[in-house]
Amino acid sequence: MNQKFYFWVEKYLFNPTHIQKLLSLTLLPFSALYCLIVIFKRKFSTAEDFHIPIISIGNLIVGGAGKTPVTLALAKDKKDIFIILRGYKRASKGLIMISDKGKILTDVHISGDEAMLFATSLPSASVIVSEDRVLAIKKAKELGAQVIFLDDGFSKSHIKKLDILIKPDLPNINNFCLPAGPYREPKSLYHDTLVLEENHDFKRAVHIENSTARMVLVTAISKPERLEPFIPAHIERVYFPDHHAFTGRELDAILSKYCADSILTTTKDAVKMQTFNIPLSILTLNITLNKKVIKIVDTFIENFAKISQK
Repeated sequence: MNQKFYFWVEKYLFNPTHIQKLLSLTLLPFSALYCLIVIFKRKFSTAEDFHIPIISIGNLIVGGAGKTPVTLALAKDKKDIFIILRGYKRASKGLIMISDKGKILTDVHISGDEAMLFATSLPSASVIVSEDRVLAIKKAKELGAQVIFLDDGFSKSHIKKLDILIKPDLPNINNFCLPAGPYREPKSLYHDTLVLEENHDFKRAVHIENSTARMVLVTAISKPERLEPFIPAHIERVYFPDHHAFTGRELDAILSKYCADSILTTTKDAVKMQTFNIPLSILTLNITLNKKVIKIVDTFIENFAKISQK
């Protein structure tokens, strides 16, 4: 997708201009049809029980909402866990093992950025990418999984799981479903599951590793404006579309253009940049979860363990 058009679409979905709002209103009939299809599919779907605790971390809107850091926070102290995700924008297809109990089995081009971030951040976990989540769950069970975290799995109503929805702090968000707005499923579904609200159920803390005197922010995440509270005002910003595959040449050009000592970037972007001989400063994000949320997840896992022992 053309970079300029990508950011136009992102603005249209999340913070539309007056003209974009008019366009959104003209698309409402299509949104109504889309919502009916989604609701129909969910209502008549039967959830298959895989007899293993599956925790799905999802969101209702397109783009980033904080799923990855929340999943990392929930999974970091668990044993015999598998992370299963689609592997969006990876240069591969099918089911691929990305890591086996922390041992990295492939590179970031095959895995995709999010899968590699999970693999490098969770040294005792195993990571699988697959378009077919059911196939991946069965594979994880074969390999001894005791707990599965399903990334972006809320729409997979054919899988029995604990659903957690991340509700980002976006005050100006367009409230319609696609294509009139950013919601992939009706907003009313927030009432039917466990919802984590930013600054209430979880909080972000960010610090910069390997800080240098002259940094330039380079990132390819959805809604990069989310980083603004953590970035000093004097630092230049260079934004790319979500999941952009960086090249060493373009990163060198950015360093030269802004006379920077290092590129400041997120951990998700860094897994794609570390193959280049370029100085990096990393925005390290830590999530603090409400104890009530941790207890709900732990109880869900413990109850499965008790049932399996009977």
